[in-house]
Amino acid sequence: MSKVTVFIADGTEESECIITVDLLRRAGIETELVSYNSSREVVTSHNVKIITDKAFDEASFEDSDMLFLPGGKKGVANLSVSENVLSAVKDQAQKGKYIAAVCAGPTILGQLGLLEGKNTTCFPGFEDKLEGANCTGEGVVADGKILTGRGLGFSIDLAIKMIEVLEGEDTAQKIKKQIQHPATI
Repeated sequence: MSKVTVFIADGTEESECIITVDLLRRAGIETELVSYNSSREVVTSHNVKIITDKAFDEASFEDSDMLFLPGGKKGVANLSVSENVLSAVKDQAQKGKYIAAVCAGPTILGQLGLLEGKNTTCFPGFEDKLEGANCTGEGVVADGKILTGRGLGFSIDLAIKMIEVLEGEDTAQKIKKQIQHPATI
């Protein structure tokens, strides 16, 4: 079974996060919600309190097949200054493992120099922060081990792509049908 670690910070766009967690768990993927600091409680961009599975210092990422960075301007700002999160993302990239990000989340990958020569997407207006990337403006882009989504409206499709790369096309299609994805009707 695959494992995904989802980083969440104060100010994270809760729907981008929770939609993804929901679909990954439906697919049978072990999905761990980890806060960016020592507290398990996070207050999201629309003042929703979320209790994570673990605080950062309680988590281990060695067995994670993918890390996921949801968006939300303030949440991404908090993740982007967390040396712990940045170190975990760099380590994941160095090991050749998957990293996914949505909305403003890909800017963290740009900040770390992980998008050089990659096709990506992000929320409009953040393209200049995707250093070295070819920002396509598409809803979901997968290039090698980097998966990016444009914003909340594409969170379901990004989660389906995450499922596909980790568990295969059959599992991704099963989940799409289960949730009544428009492409299956």
